[in-house]
Amino acid sequence: MSETLGKINHAQFEDFLKNRCGKKRDEVRVGPEFGVDVSVVDLHGGKAMALTSDPLSLIPSLGLEESAWLSVHLMANDMATTGFAPMFGQFVLNLPAQLSKNDFEIYWNYIHQFCKDIGVSITGGHTGFIEGQNSTIAGGGTFITIAPKEEILVSKYADVGDVILVTKTSALSSAAILAMSFPETVRNKMGKEFYYSASASFYETSSLRDALTAAQIENSGVTAMHDVTEGGVLGAIYELAVASDNGAKIFNDKLPIGEVQSAVCHLFSLDPRYCIGAGSMIITCKKEKASEIISRLEANHIPCTEVGTITEKSSGIKLIENEKANDIIYFEEDPYWKAFFNAYKNGWK
Repeated sequence: MSETLGKINHAQFEDFLKNRCGKKRDEVRVGPEFGVDVSVVDLHGGKAMALTSDPLSLIPSLGLEESAWLSVHLMANDMATTGFAPMFGQFVLNLPAQLSKNDFEIYWNYIHQFCKDIGVSITGGHTGFIEGQNSTIAGGGTFITIAPKEEILVSKYADVGDVILVTKTSALSSAAILAMSFPETVRNKMGKEFYYSASASFYETSSLRDALTAAQIENSGVTAMHDVTEGGVLGAIYELAVASDNGAKIFNDKLPIGEVQSAVCHLFSLDPRYCIGAGSMIITCKKEKASEIISRLEANHIPCTEVGTITEKSSGIKLIENEKANDIIYFEEDPYWKAFFNAYKNGWK
């Protein structure tokens, strides 16, 4: 049994899982890799199929609509890194036995509507109710899209000299979910204005529009994208650099950290640079295209900040802080989980 919460660690993935993935097929262009959001399988006629899977959320403290939003959009965020929207979805629901028929129908109606809104056709899966299922994970899903194989982006395609961009702010989803999960505490300690601002940012946790706005024009200059999840903005940049077999240089004072996100993270003793940040997208691009991409995103009301560059692997993955370069720390376990459960155990409401 794992001793940490969250994803399997990098070493265990590389040493065990990566070399035990069934039959090797020539059509698999991109298989399971650290820091890569999707797999890509070659098809006929110059097309390829991209696939991504994630757990489905059912979190009572958030609500049925919010849980459905996370279930759909966290998968969509991964697919967005290809530069294309998802087209098809498979859902495996392992629901708590005590979930009422009415609540199930409400939850699924939201899943249906959110998929419809982004153009996803639900093509199948499995639906079951399980005795003793009390987790906030309600199963898993897979999104699929088909696109020209030479146009599909993957995080491993970042290249030396590329500029690194970050959309929106660090810790976007962490701050929103913590505020919504512990509303009394956040209101009492930070005030209603901060609470409402953090809660309202929940529906900014989709980065699909970020990715499509940046990449879906001819000669966009975008080379790779990576969704910000566990490990936060710095963890995502680290993963992208490792996936592309490169180094990176990040300027700490350029990292976007909103006032609300900073305040919520401080309340829960979190560093906003290192905790779950769904809704932000890491984008690498050719240097000469950076300002054009930033302008295009901001014209669509999506803040975007240049934070560093991709460097040679030998230079390492460095954070420049107070004019000193230090190795970026990569946390195998996102500190968000411990902060959430500590607040819960301490009776925060």
